[in-house]
Amino acid sequence: MENFPPLASGFLPDALLPDTGEPGFGVYVHWPFCAAKCPYCDFNSHVRHQPVDQPRFTAAFLKEMEAMRRMSGPKTVTSIFLGGGTPSLMDPTTVAAILDGIARHWHVPDGIEITMEANPSSVEATRFRGYRQAGVNRVSLGVQALNDADLRFLGRLHDVADALKAIRLAREIFPRMSFDLIYARPNQTVEAWETELNEAISYAVDHLSLYQLTIEEGTPFYGLQKAGKLVVPDGEQSAILYEATQEITARHGLPAYEVSNHARPGAESRHNLTYWRYGDYAGIGPGAHGRLTRGRNKIATSTERRPETWLEQVERTGHGMVEEEVLGFEEQADELLLMGLRLREGVDLARWQQLSGRDPDPVREERLLEHGFIERLGNSRLRCTSSGMLILDAVVADLAC
Repeated sequence: MENFPPLASGFLPDALLPDTGEPGFGVYVHWPFCAAKCPYCDFNSHVRHQPVDQPRFTAAFLKEMEAMRRMSGPKTVTSIFLGGGTPSLMDPTTVAAILDGIARHWHVPDGIEITMEANPSSVEATRFRGYRQAGVNRVSLGVQALNDADLRFLGRLHDVADALKAIRLAREIFPRMSFDLIYARPNQTVEAWETELNEAISYAVDHLSLYQLTIEEGTPFYGLQKAGKLVVPDGEQSAILYEATQEITARHGLPAYEVSNHARPGAESRHNLTYWRYGDYAGIGPGAHGRLTRGRNKIATSTERRPETWLEQVERTGHGMVEEEVLGFEEQADELLLMGLRLREGVDLARWQQLSGRDPDPVREERLLEHGFIERLGNSRLRCTSSGMLILDAVVADLAC
């Protein structure tokens, strides 16, 4: 097992602004292009066999920012996230232009979290240093597995050696990093997953995103499963794998702060906390979603998914939005519950009551309490227990009624 250098010290951990516990305001920028489409992926990602016109797309991102700024009004940004697709296919100059544009349209304090997703197959030291110089201070690597056979099964373009190289570079260049792993893969035993997870933790990351493999309609894996050619662990085995994941990460000081996300205290993803705390965020780029407060209303925005169609629409009209939906208070309350119960810190009950205009149904709450699926944190918060997390969708549906 390799020895890895300490995280980069050019951006000291205490220079990161403290987490106030407030939802905050995030900016999400979606780069929709990938080198290859993974067979499990239902994200808005597209493969192009000709070079992408990055200056033209950059100009469109900047133009759509203007429209989002008019909708949001003046805001102080608490996090920025460059997602995809594969943002690490962008030139560093493209990233710098996007970040500069965000700073022109909103107030961006020093010390906020600026994350970029990266795939190990597209990692180069010069590009990583260029992203760091542009302002990125946190990288999230799509490692997905730490054995070559499963990486091939998942359709990844990198092997384990590439992944370790990317982790090493990220630790040298960025002050904060995370990487993703997918578990509950076909024929995966608990023992094999425990070994793999312990290896991942040994690389001394401060954050891990650990997702169970889900088969999404419209993906190649969905077709294989329907044909009986792909079998994933059943509910009981998945629950055993999930519980092993919680035990191992907690023992090593990376407890779950959200269903699938684990971090050392203080290293939680600030941007994702904005989503789960039901904060506002501007979604920019093809297929991006947003939530923006206007007066007492919250507006759900979504943009055109097809990259070239989005590009032409932005150039023609100034934005790529295809939907602006005003969410009623009941809808907001449901979304707050859906997002907040994913978090270990749970849901702010006063905020939920203000939106929904009611208290939780006492009979339903008492039943969930008796079964050990939820618990109260004083009189102010409600959260799922570890058992409740295993049936999160059912708990949310019960409480939302």
